[in-house]
Amino acid sequence: MKRKPLVFSSMLILLSTILSACSGGSATKTTDTNPAANGEVTKPKGDPVKLVMYSWRPEDKDGYAKFIAEFEKDNPDIKVEFKPFKATEYNTILANSLQSGTGVDILQLRPYDGAKALADANYLSPLDKVKGIENFADSYLDAARGSDKKVYGIPLMLNNAVIFYNKKLFDDNGLQPPETWDEFVKTCEALKAKNIIPIAQAGKAAYLLSTTHTVIGPSAYGGTEFMQALLKGTTNFKDPKFLDSIKRMKQLEAYFPKDFVAIEDKDAQGLFYTGKAAMYINGSQRLETFEANKLSFPVEFIPGLAAKKGEQAQIATWVDGSYGIAKSSKYQEQATRFIEFLASKKFGQMFSDELTRVSPVKGVEPKHPQLKKMAAFSEKNSTPYLLLTSFSQGTPTTKTTFEDSLQGMYIGKLTPEKVAEDTQASADKWFKPQK
Repeated sequence: MKRKPLVFSSMLILLSTILSACSGGSATKTTDTNPAANGEVTKPKGDPVKLVMYSWRPEDKDGYAKFIAEFEKDNPDIKVEFKPFKATEYNTILANSLQSGTGVDILQLRPYDGAKALADANYLSPLDKVKGIENFADSYLDAARGSDKKVYGIPLMLNNAVIFYNKKLFDDNGLQPPETWDEFVKTCEALKAKNIIPIAQAGKAAYLLSTTHTVIGPSAYGGTEFMQALLKGTTNFKDPKFLDSIKRMKQLEAYFPKDFVAIEDKDAQGLFYTGKAAMYINGSQRLETFEANKLSFPVEFIPGLAAKKGEQAQIATWVDGSYGIAKSSKYQEQATRFIEFLASKKFGQMFSDELTRVSPVKGVEPKHPQLKKMAAFSEKNSTPYLLLTSFSQGTPTTKTTFEDSLQGMYIGKLTPEKVAEDTQASADKWFKPQK
């Protein structure tokens, strides 16, 4: 079915702001005469079918080699080529492949509004009937639903945003992990007095700022309860509680590295790895990075901050990507078999063990001790990554507007009040409260 260039251009703009080709398994565009659509077997005689699989994570290539080998062992008539691209280039490459109808069969989907944009543009095959979909909670499947409420992606991994800390530095300086905002500020002051950078924060990539906010903010604005009010339209981003969360981000500037807005995440990691900084705020995917860098000190984490002493902190949790099937793929049956493998407990356990991640598949138990603790926190008291899960629409997206406005605040161009106003103004352009 031919798609209008305007639809594609709008989708490309959306995908590019949501952050953050070869021949093989794909044909041109899907039509009513597609053999797979008519239930016909599309496997060619002789050679195995080759499925091309796109991802934005080149660092996972070795892990996927093992996963794919396991799948191919039970499916000798299918070969899967894992083809990852740089995360910053992925959206454009994927959009071009989908528009041309060639190059990709299995694709990694950006979560929530990223997946929804592709589904609504009719680039994906629905997966509601695939074997194994019952292995996922409905809330996880929401990360890849279209406007028609159908599921278009199998959730890949869960992420948590947390405060990682150097346990040796804390112990050497007689510090205990803070539980509340006031305790967190006192801990930062104590570290600064020792000439230790309290928080290894980078700000050149604006999304890192909203990652920090999703850890620091919930104890100020109320976490999940506030999000529900926001979605119902009974409050907005100019709410004093949300404004307070922005003011807290401004207050943290004193505990970030000098000129942090100009440094990249790898530089912030370096400060943490060398002991120059005591804490580092990021997602659970960084555990894999810590393992690879063989850190000389134990790393622990703080799940978030409680509103009051003695209360439990809400840990930020979200689905960080799913896998879908390109509607243009002429190998729908074979692609579905691979998707069913990705939905299995077998894959979920392999994925968690090999790549040090929390799998969304029911029954998968993380082996990594930190992942186990994160998974336990998530089950008890989690809160969504608010801007990512519910406000990644608009051009630019409301999430991007918030992040860029935080950068503007840190370089002295915007006040916290203006950040809140700009964020709400962005949401007003597209957001409709739930009824």
